[in-house]
Amino acid sequence: MSRRDTSVTVNDTTLRDGEQSAGVAFSAEEKVSMVRLFDALGVPELEVGIPVMGDEERDAIRAMAAVRGGCRLMIWSRMTAADLALCAGLGVQAVDLSIPVSDIHLRHKLGRTREWALKTIETLVPRAVDMGLAVCVGAEDASRADPAFLDRVVETAEKAGAARLRYADTVGVLEPFRARDAFARMRGASDLELEIHAHNDLGLATANTLAAVMGGADHVNTTVHGLGERAGNAPFEEVVMALRHLYGRETGIDLRNFKSLSDVVAAASGRAVGWHKSLVGEGAFTHEAGIHVDGLLKDPLTYQGVDPAEMGRSHQLVLGKHSGSRAVVKAYGDMGVALTPREAEQILSHIRRHATAHKRAPDPGELLNFFKVVHPHV
Repeated sequence: MSRRDTSVTVNDTTLRDGEQSAGVAFSAEEKVSMVRLFDALGVPELEVGIPVMGDEERDAIRAMAAVRGGCRLMIWSRMTAADLALCAGLGVQAVDLSIPVSDIHLRHKLGRTREWALKTIETLVPRAVDMGLAVCVGAEDASRADPAFLDRVVETAEKAGAARLRYADTVGVLEPFRARDAFARMRGASDLELEIHAHNDLGLATANTLAAVMGGADHVNTTVHGLGERAGNAPFEEVVMALRHLYGRETGIDLRNFKSLSDVVAAASGRAVGWHKSLVGEGAFTHEAGIHVDGLLKDPLTYQGVDPAEMGRSHQLVLGKHSGSRAVVKAYGDMGVALTPREAEQILSHIRRHATAHKRAPDPGELLNFFKVVHPHV
């Protein structure tokens, strides 16, 4: 079985597309810190900036290149001669040369034709290769392109010397069945590396990314927490864990220390992680319901689809309206207080009233007060 059949390369674009979230701006120091943290997790590729944005951006790219460790760095550029010229001397290994491939973008955004797009690929890809850069042709708005024309784009990119084609679902209108079919079609016609760049406008970015891999994609774009324009991109942590657990596809990434990167990205972006965010949010491995807690205490596999230790986390049991008496006995036992079954049931009524009134779990001091109420002579 070939490498393409068993592994997937993550190209994380938090430092490029993630930063394109409205109102987000990373400092050079924050970017350098993130590169080091990505590298420590074993992330193989990072897309780190847009050279045409100016001297400060290019200086930040050089600073990231200086600390990249084992990460391969890619920059993003429009497929124009002027933009490409600014990609030289930055210490990176690859460039994504982006060009629209849908008629709506070619005609209405650029006033150009399909033939112009193909000619531009033929002209500029070899120029970038001559600069010593591995080239990814970024097919902007590929999910709305004519499939027959996209076939020509793939063929032209490969002949011009590109190493990869990025299929961009620029406005997030792809769905998983079409994603798999599109990549199966491209994989059947080309030996190029194929990459999926999924946006989350309809909440399908992770699903589309997985489907693309099933169709033949061997590279995936992600961002930490799904950061990105509008509704964001495919979340890094979701894609890595879903590939592993659902398909046995490894990325070489170890997420046990992911929290350090997660905290830095949340702080630098000013975008807090939602309580219910999968894998990362405070509630992701938090349990209250009595039937769940009872099952977890007997055997974690009863209500565990993913071991939180893979994310450097653990299950958290909280007491609330839906708790059962076994959870109460466990919580008090952890505080050094042994309860009888009758005492647990009595205290549970206090816990439920507290949760309804205060909309949160009781803290240890409040739990001790409940114990004193039902056991006043202690």
